[in-house]
Amino acid sequence: MAHAAVRVGAWTLIGVLLLGLIGLPPFADARSATQDQPTTSDDSSKQDKNGSALPKFAQLKMTIVSKDPDVSEMSKVINQHLEASWVANKITPSGYVDDFDFIRRASLDIIGRIARADEILKYMKYPEDRRRSMIIEDLLKHEDYAKHWAHLWANWLLTRAGDFGRGKYHDQMVVWLQDQFAQNKPYHEWVSKLMTASGKNSENGAVNFFLAHLGERIPQEKQREEGQFEMVPLTSRITRVFLGTQVQCAQCHAHPFFDSLKQESFWGVNAFLRQLRPEGMLNRNQGNRMALPDLTLQDDPSINVDANVLFEMRNGKVRLWHAEFLPPPGKERGVRLDPAKKGVERREELARLLVEHEMFTKAIVNRMWGLFFGRGFVNPIDDFNDNNQPSHPELLKALAERFKHYNYDLKKLIRWMTHSNAYHLSYVANKTNDKVEHETQFSRMVMKALTPEQLFESLMTATLAENGMTAEQRRTQRNEWLGQLITNFGDDEGNEVTFNGTIVQALLMMNGRNINEAISSPKGAVAVAMATKGTPERIIRELYLMALNRPPKKTELASIYQKMQLRPGFRDSPKAMFEDLYWALLNSNEFIINH
Repeated sequence: MAHAAVRVGAWTLIGVLLLGLIGLPPFADARSATQDQPTTSDDSSKQDKNGSALPKFAQLKMTIVSKDPDVSEMSKVINQHLEASWVANKITPSGYVDDFDFIRRASLDIIGRIARADEILKYMKYPEDRRRSMIIEDLLKHEDYAKHWAHLWANWLLTRAGDFGRGKYHDQMVVWLQDQFAQNKPYHEWVSKLMTASGKNSENGAVNFFLAHLGERIPQEKQREEGQFEMVPLTSRITRVFLGTQVQCAQCHAHPFFDSLKQESFWGVNAFLRQLRPEGMLNRNQGNRMALPDLTLQDDPSINVDANVLFEMRNGKVRLWHAEFLPPPGKERGVRLDPAKKGVERREELARLLVEHEMFTKAIVNRMWGLFFGRGFVNPIDDFNDNNQPSHPELLKALAERFKHYNYDLKKLIRWMTHSNAYHLSYVANKTNDKVEHETQFSRMVMKALTPEQLFESLMTATLAENGMTAEQRRTQRNEWLGQLITNFGDDEGNEVTFNGTIVQALLMMNGRNINEAISSPKGAVAVAMATKGTPERIIRELYLMALNRPPKKTELASIYQKMQLRPGFRDSPKAMFEDLYWALLNSNEFIINH
């Protein structure tokens, strides 16, 4: 398989033809679901606000294994809100996915990779009515849970660009975040710890959030009055990530889409950050990442003592403004900083105001919903404004309120979403929900491109590439692969591309040297399947399970087996053919997306 790039031209029969056979159909051509559709019934125990009967949608047959009553309570809240919306919009939801598709979807969403073949076999032995709920619980307890969410949040906090985007500083942040997720620390608690972090980044990786977004250095003669750095990128990142508000739009003028956000709103938050004093930043742009110096972050009460900031208005005049937090939606003014608060006390106050803000819980609920359902109630997920209102405001409000009530527990929020009927729906559309505008109703699953990190972890899982690797070798492999995957499947801001169903994505992967070497490895998936499974049919089934997390369909199996017989030399050298097949599976749309 190391010469798969040559096979693309010479070996069309297995590689490219099977690639077309395996790939998911483009969305517009996939309107007829193969699963049973949830149906409506004239029998109903519910009524809408006008007293009219609401159809009773077929509920997913799943027994909840969690003993916490909130799981049943909140999954029903989600079901009721969405079902009422489907009725109002005359939508029939898509069918439910089978257990194999659910295992793959939940694994990608909760632990950041596809399932291993042995995990699938374990899950399929669970009692059918409890299986999906048990799988959710297993994944939430999995050791990869904390790792996945740490990498996800590190990208959101640091982006993928510059010295902090990958390498030493990024890894320090991941270590800190992984500890928070491993302990399931309440969301508001670890955000508060992040906002008040100080010390050396070699000891406390959380400080890298501030160090990554300092912005322009203020001239030496103005630093005592205004602080060391402008903190403009940091101001934007805090409000965008934690409040879902792109306040950077108000940096130079009033926010064009948010009436309550004026230019002083941006600079009021900015003023909280002007006593930060980073140390060791002069040499941070060295070319050798391994030589990046340790950095330190402290608060200096001797600078910017009045918590004021100067900014230029559109008319050219310079205005003085005091530290003041963002006003709640619909309010003119936010909470002003007590001038008596100095040093780290300023950031402690900033953290308090941040987590108590009305948008704090709504922003995280919307962000998490977007991850699990392919889009948020507000989309983009970090752009709440007057012209971009939630598609389901009452449901968003209910989830945000209960999330706060249950102590900001992210695992609970995940349970609520993944136990809802909507999470188990197919991506396959029907004539009532096949338009782009129907995506806001969550009556079918929106297909999601794998993030570069999900793609890497899934490729490592599928190819067994890490067999025999040391931890250092895996890190090296990860950095090398991600360098290629981020270029083609993500961006430096930590955002991901949207799946558009083209073969271009597969072409970018199929010629990758690392992937080809992993497939042809004597310790890789193909070699293991051939050594343990015996017959061609059993080998094919195992390869499908490892790559796509499902057994092959009868038509796929028949077509593949037929093409095998046509390959010259198959009987004498079957390994090359199985490598071609596995190459096609890994380059299929079905592998590249979360569906």
